[in-house]
Amino acid sequence: MRQTKIFRNVALGIENLLLHKLRSFLTMLGVVFGVGSVVAMLSVGEGASKEALEQIRKLGSNNIIISSVKSAEEEQAQAKVTRSSMSVYGLTYEDYRRISEGFNHIRQTAPVKLTRKESRLYERAMEMRIVGTTPAWFDLVSREILAGRVLIRNDLDQKAPVVVLTEFGARKILATEAVLGQTVRIGGSQFEIVGIVKSESGLAGNIQIPDQEIDAYIPIEVMRRYFGDVFTRVTSGTMERERVELHQIIVQVDDPKHVEAVAAGIERMVERFHKKKDFVVSVPLALLKQAEATKRTFNIVLGSIAGISLLVGGIGIMNIMLASVTERTREIGIRRAIGAKRRQIISQFLIETVVLSTTGGLIGLGVGTLIPFLITHFSGMLTVMTLNGVLLPLFISMAIGIVFGLYPAMNAAKVDPIIALRHE
Repeated sequence: MRQTKIFRNVALGIENLLLHKLRSFLTMLGVVFGVGSVVAMLSVGEGASKEALEQIRKLGSNNIIISSVKSAEEEQAQAKVTRSSMSVYGLTYEDYRRISEGFNHIRQTAPVKLTRKESRLYERAMEMRIVGTTPAWFDLVSREILAGRVLIRNDLDQKAPVVVLTEFGARKILATEAVLGQTVRIGGSQFEIVGIVKSESGLAGNIQIPDQEIDAYIPIEVMRRYFGDVFTRVTSGTMERERVELHQIIVQVDDPKHVEAVAAGIERMVERFHKKKDFVVSVPLALLKQAEATKRTFNIVLGSIAGISLLVGGIGIMNIMLASVTERTREIGIRRAIGAKRRQIISQFLIETVVLSTTGGLIGLGVGTLIPFLITHFSGMLTVMTLNGVLLPLFISMAIGIVFGLYPAMNAAKVDPIIALRHE
């Protein structure tokens, strides 16, 4: 019986709204655009945050990255030199040994030497970033193997001149040639291609992702034998020479809860053996926590800005319902005269406002779903719709219908039946 009465009241509310179709539609537009903007902005914010968080996760939440950098003193000294000079800075092989052996919670480590050399196969040539490392690198920076294999311990022990290319570099230099078994010349030395891996590139937060699109991975001992520790670079007529033993050390900790403590310990230990601050310790886990906190703040800000549209829509509903109460004063008087109670009058007007706001909310969801799709299609920007990002605006629109419809409904219930029957 109660359900039948509710359905009847809803049907009556829809019928009353349809008597003024254009007015009802224009009233709903505020809610439509409000809900649509909330859904769209939350989707855009979620997509941007997801891309940033995904980049950081690729670095590994258990990893610590120690990188060689020029100290401020070194930069100033080099800026004053106009002729050939030698800069000595960065991590050393002794640093790597101390880090590997000095902490209980370290699972494995990977040393990294970097340089850029021309790679050539027949008449095709391109500059590649050469990465000298160990097999552990491929455990710490996990990437899909597209062909062949990665470096193995035997390559390191035998100092084998083998190379693993990234997909982009392999396509450029190999072209139509067979992938595995080819011999490519790197910086004047011959290397056998044993594998191809897929790679990522760019920045995760303020941390450079360890791999790039044009990387070539070789055993670190081969790197030392063929290219040494001194790297020469000619820029603007000045020849810069740098001696860097290791450009990076990637450390994997056994448990995320130990990461920050181990990172602090590594920084203190390395500082003891370096007169200058020529290294930087990056902790992806700390950056991930910071990015997640920023994501929550970002979504709150975007949701709040878009929520103003919903507020405006709610005010529009209140305005129209107050006008409706004035128009229907005689109808209210007749209903009260034949026995309708105040709560029934309140219920009727509330149902109408909720029908308006809910219908507008549902249409707004459609608009809000379409906008992110168009953004992704035309700009390529990632947008992500979540269940909360869809349901929350809908529930808010229904709540706005109740909150902003309550005052007009109570005004309607307060109308004196005698005065209402005399109203023209």
